[in-house]
Amino acid sequence: MIAGKSIDQLQVGDAAEFAKTVSETDIYLYAGITGDFNPAHVNENYAKNTFFKTRIAHGMLTAGFISAIIANQLPGPGTIYLKQELSFLAPVHIGDTITARVEILEPPKAPKK
Repeated sequence: MIAGKSIDQLQVGDAAEFAKTVSETDIYLYAGITGDFNPAHVNENYAKNTFFKTRIAHGMLTAGFISAIIANQLPGPGTIYLKQELSFLAPVHIGDTITARVEILEPPKAPKK
């Protein structure tokens, strides 16, 4: 059985990162999986006339990088998380490399039973 860290093993300062260069293929695959074909993501002619002047990646595509860290690294396999708050501060363009980081900032609390 592959298992990540238990709640008792997590310590303030524990951290993990995941970096990925976002490709055009990533954007089209995400659109196909989710059904989000917003032209700001998949239509360059449309996107040229937007605030961003070119296509941008789906925000939730990049938010998924956080899930990848939690599921694979910290705490790791078997982990299910229940809440996430996001603020998208800048657009992600094709070819941008994004690094997501998860860090334990305060002592973990055991879930209520």
